[in-house]
Amino acid sequence: MTDTPFRPLDDMVDRAAALGLLRNAVAGADDGELFFERRRSEALVFDDGRVKTASYDASTGFGLRAVRGEVVGYAHSTEISEAAIKRAVDTTRLAVGAGGGTLADAPQHTNARLYTDEDPIMGAPFPVKIDTLREIDAFVRDLDPRVVQVSATIAASHQEIEILRPEGHSVRDVRPMTRVNVSVIVEENGRRESGTAGGGGRIGLNGLIDPADWQAKAREALRVATVNLQAVPAPAGVMDVVLGPGWPGILLHEAIGHGLEGDFNRKGSSAFAGLMGQQVAAKGVTVLDDGTIPDRRGSISVDDEGTPSGKNTLIEDGVLVGYMQDRQNARLMGVAATGNGRRESYAHAPMPRMTNTYMLGGDATRDEVVSELKDGIYAVGFGGGQVDITNGKFVFSCTEAYRVENGKVGAPVKGATLIGDGATALKQIRALGNDMELDPGMGNCGKQGQWVPVGVGQPTVLIGGLTVGGAAT
Repeated sequence: MTDTPFRPLDDMVDRAAALGLLRNAVAGADDGELFFERRRSEALVFDDGRVKTASYDASTGFGLRAVRGEVVGYAHSTEISEAAIKRAVDTTRLAVGAGGGTLADAPQHTNARLYTDEDPIMGAPFPVKIDTLREIDAFVRDLDPRVVQVSATIAASHQEIEILRPEGHSVRDVRPMTRVNVSVIVEENGRRESGTAGGGGRIGLNGLIDPADWQAKAREALRVATVNLQAVPAPAGVMDVVLGPGWPGILLHEAIGHGLEGDFNRKGSSAFAGLMGQQVAAKGVTVLDDGTIPDRRGSISVDDEGTPSGKNTLIEDGVLVGYMQDRQNARLMGVAATGNGRRESYAHAPMPRMTNTYMLGGDATRDEVVSELKDGIYAVGFGGGQVDITNGKFVFSCTEAYRVENGKVGAPVKGATLIGDGATALKQIRALGNDMELDPGMGNCGKQGQWVPVGVGQPTVLIGGLTVGGAAT
């Protein structure tokens, strides 16, 4: 490993030569950039009493993009050299052609620093990380004799990027990421159930390998597992549902957030296309996408086109007021870019993506929101789900949920799935808690084969008339 700063335009290629090649690539085009990246990542998994995985990956490369209208020419290479960039120019020009476009205005500059630039992989010696994983395993097993399996993960990555723009300006960002996860399986009377907890962010490792932090995660994973030991089959049917604060915002992210990304709306394939300025949610519902929250998993000082990230209001008091935009879709729609142009790596072209997407809270307490639920489900944990962006229809599985009757939280339920569509669900929000939380830092978002880290959040929310799939009682 190396602590040498990644400065490709100073150390690997001549800046003036690279700029000349980039300008050649975007001649007659509307936009484009050279994106350089170096990324290192480490993942350690301790499973069932032994080290199961200890992996380290490193990658370096560049991507060259030229944009003309709706057409994108993109080429990438693991070799950062003048010769490789020249080859990429030839490939890119084939896509955009001769053209006659006018180069778009450059993104504004920023000196924002939302997170540390220290490499978290170097934040603790390798033996300390292994010892921490062993301690997590032993700690959980000592908490409850019903524990039959423990899996613990420490993961860290360090991404360094430099973006060269055709006007000659370059942007650098250094992005750390860390995460600790704990999964537990318990057994009682022949029945096995599981629970998972974890999180992190754009922070160093020291805080996450502090016993005070990982012990809280371990206790939470065990709590969820033991709750599920007592779970009864979930009811089925159309009923009202209360979603807990924090991580349940993943439903908001998937069922609504993707539908508010610029490309889907420009192409008319989103359920929210053409609804700007209209009431799309219940009064009081305000949804934001905010990439400027310090140290958060979904935050970015600048996006992958060089645009500073923003705090963007998408829905305000129920009215659709904005979409998330990269530069291409913003230009084609005649609006400003919002700092949401993101890519998985140098091998991918950017597209509109979420950062930290959340719903603001209301005035009611959690107990007051739950008390309004006469017959339904209180869901506080979610696993996997599926969403159709074109109509917002979703199916989500609950990892922790409870039966509620006459405002009283009853037995935990197992096998509950929530089925509905985002546009309808927004309009059926009947109560908002005053307890808005962001998730603990565990989200990844996939779109068109690209994965990026994201954050979600919401308060306790009462939604009317969702379909609950489960076992009929």
